Amino acid sequence: MVDLRKEYPRPQLVREDWLCLNGQWEFEIDNSESGEAREFFKREKLDGEITVPYCPESELSGVGNKDYMNCVWYKKDVEIPADWKGKRIMLHIGAIDYHARLWVNGKYVASHRGGYVPFDADVTDALEEGSNRITVCAYDHLREGLQPSGKQAHKFASSGCHYTRTTGIWQSVWLEPVSPAHLISFKAFPNISSVSAAFELEISAPALGCVAKIKASYDGRPMGEAESEINCNSVSLNVKLNEKHLWDIKQGELYDLDITIEKNGEVLDSVRAYFGLREVFLDKTGMVLNGRRVFGRWVLDQGFYPDGIYTAPSDEALKKDIEYSFALGFNGARLHEKVFEPRFLYWADKMGYPVWGEHANWGLDHSRPESILSFLPEWLEAVKRDFSHPCVIGWCPFNETWDVNGSRQYNGVIKTVYLATKAADGTRPVIDTSGNFHELSDIFDVHDYEQDVELFKSYYADIANGVINDQCERRKDWKGRQKYDGKTPVFVSEYGGIKWTGKENAAGWGYGKSVTTEEEFIARYKGLTDALLDNPEIMGFCYTQLYDVEQEVNGLMTYDRQFKFDPQIFYEINTKKAAIEQ
Repeated sequence: MVDLRKEYPRPQLVREDWLCLNGQWEFEIDNSESGEAREFFKREKLDGEITVPYCPESELSGVGNKDYMNCVWYKKDVEIPADWKGKRIMLHIGAIDYHARLWVNGKYVASHRGGYVPFDADVTDALEEGSNRITVCAYDHLREGLQPSGKQAHKFASSGCHYTRTTGIWQSVWLEPVSPAHLISFKAFPNISSVSAAFELEISAPALGCVAKIKASYDGRPMGEAESEINCNSVSLNVKLNEKHLWDIKQGELYDLDITIEKNGEVLDSVRAYFGLREVFLDKTGMVLNGRRVFGRWVLDQGFYPDGIYTAPSDEALKKDIEYSFALGFNGARLHEKVFEPRFLYWADKMGYPVWGEHANWGLDHSRPESILSFLPEWLEAVKRDFSHPCVIGWCPFNETWDVNGSRQYNGVIKTVYLATKAADGTRPVIDTSGNFHELSDIFDVHDYEQDVELFKSYYADIANGVINDQCERRKDWKGRQKYDGKTPVFVSEYGGIKWTGKENAAGWGYGKSVTTEEEFIARYKGLTDALLDNPEIMGFCYTQLYDVEQEVNGLMTYDRQFKFDPQIFYEINTKKAAIEQ
């Protein structure tokens, strides 16, 4: 039985009244892209069905079409609850890849570009009494070089580290009634020294003249409150907390929030939220969390699932991936080439699991200056969406921005995105590009898949003297891509990737020479990892990767989440005290 993902999709901004639209929708593939000209938005019926929120490439969708799909259409008839009358009705799509357009009862309502962030639309003015027809189409041109597509395969079939594509809806769809005067979003700014938190509330225009109130609690006990008259679209409040409960690794301490918009004592909007009391910053050596130096034992998580592709088959599956990571001795993850869904970040918040937020930049031709128009708006939406998740301890908009036509293209796109990210969030470190190229970055990070333990160790033995023999130094064709200046922390943000299928010379893609025995795998893993843990100039590592994905077999687990080896072996290796923790 398919799990329809009926849990509330946006755990950090919860309203009691909502209607989940996941389940069966009518569906049609429109490869000629003539659906708008043929007025599909007026049709009584499309020619197929799909199970939302799973993409049509997935088995869980009931479609399972792995071919290119230039455009797809969805239709669902919905009854609006009678007691929602007088409210504004919002349609939310957690994510739809890539360019989406929306009609209600044949009337055009809104559009959105970006396959990894929410599409929210006020559909009130298009609604009618009784049944209402919602029609959505999504155009997906991932091979044109002007839309981020992450690890989705541009070739027809999956190969190497590129996997099955995702087209159309891949996160939950729901309706929600709101007062014209309502909370749009909020940002939390915790302060552990003063045991307080500042909040920036974004408010709808009709709320002018109302009062915004915020109450914090912990385990049901009142912790503090504040209120302010609303005189503009942004309201700042500061809450002094009665008790200090720090959010930390494996310690997901969270304060609950009740946020209301009131007028003359009447509650117009009520939202449940939460935040974590924690601070993170960098110094020359590395990362400091709540005043304590930590070594990042991160693992690469690509957010793919055998049956759901981009969409987890259940909320429990999201939680389990974090549990698996902890069982292997990791203390966080790089969320790689994908903006993960809010439910994953919720579990990371609850479980004390620090993560790096990253965009799906692969597929975007960053050498074209106009690419910033496709990339930056969506990335800033992601930063805004996830700003208040305590689990997010840093941003990395780009991963491995490779040369174009054999040469590095300096067009300012990467630097501009870095500066925009710092402007949007001054509370977290930012890596401009993870791996082998930096224009402007808070951290010097490298990707290094050298499999020889002694060579690998030697490349980073002289960091204290400003020497790093990374791939850019070792390869003549990469000379000049980046140079360590001795001023920023050093992060080996991809390493290992040891290929293992359990069989000698078995099919599958991985890095370097494959091992042939379990003993050889473990010895290589320990040698590479010890080289990083024992180096007092390295702030953390990120092992590639938590689980296999399709043909890529360098995970510590199989694609269906079975441990390849006893996880306790890796737990003991990974949790050894690092040199910077001594």
